[in-house]
Amino acid sequence: MKKVYLFFIAAFVFASCNNNKNQFDAAGNFEASEVIVSSEISGKIITLSVNEGDTASANSVVGTIDAVNINLQKQQVEASAAALNEKTANAAPNVQLLNEQLAVQQSQLNNLLYEQKRIENLLKQDAATGKQLDDINAQVDVVKKQMAVTRQQITVQLSNTSLQNRTVLSEKKPLQIRAAQLQDQLNRAHIINPINGTVLTKYAEAGEVTAAGKALYKIADLSTMKLRAYVSGSQLPIIKLGQQVKVFIDNDKGGYTELPGTITWISDKAEFTPKTIQTKEERVNLVYAIKVNVKNNGYLKIGMYGEVKLAPNP
Repeated sequence: MKKVYLFFIAAFVFASCNNNKNQFDAAGNFEASEVIVSSEISGKIITLSVNEGDTASANSVVGTIDAVNINLQKQQVEASAAALNEKTANAAPNVQLLNEQLAVQQSQLNNLLYEQKRIENLLKQDAATGKQLDDINAQVDVVKKQMAVTRQQITVQLSNTSLQNRTVLSEKKPLQIRAAQLQDQLNRAHIINPINGTVLTKYAEAGEVTAAGKALYKIADLSTMKLRAYVSGSQLPIIKLGQQVKVFIDNDKGGYTELPGTITWISDKAEFTPKTIQTKEERVNLVYAIKVNVKNNGYLKIGMYGEVKLAPNP
């Protein structure tokens, strides 16, 4: 009888020690940073090369949306911009004629000035009359005025042509901007995967018609999981950001697998204890959420239950 009594005492002590060994400070579920990838333009899905369970690298092209109509619009705008050069005027032919006219007038002026000088000399020798000098002076004035008019015509011709061309070419910049906008839409026809990760859910298939903003697939980086656990207010003084902790998950032998973790986030607001969570104090009503980064050994899954043992805060 005494041996039986001692056996029960030993079993109780062993069970108590074992329970104390598995007393954890916090518990929660694993989650990952999920990204829902959507189409940026509306149209028919030409290709979508991701499937559930596939891994995809960041900035890789995983699909395309039909953008033929956008491409045609861009070509039309570019053609309109190129056609503006055909609408510009060229002042060179008219200016050349006016310059030739000016050259003739200059030649006439040179002859008249020579004749004017000759008459002035003859007048000094009383071999010419004052009327002859007046007449030649009048002819010189007329030619000079004609030359002034011709020069003014050249200036007006150049100015008018420049103004006309500026008016025509002022339409080019808006057309170039419109072409750039259409090119941006063409670029958005490519579905770019945003992060390195694993495809969790696929919402669309090639051949379907999608709309801008409509989800195509969901992807998450599973290389590092986040355990969202809860601690009581009395535990806050012994934790800090960057603190190393121990994370435990169930294994197939009925025990626990230990993994290292790092506290990366501590909530600044208390909340009521979730029904599925057991904290260090059994009757704590208000708890604080924390997130612990855990490197995935391949066995961690979204939604899996995990528990945390806090190391003393140095």
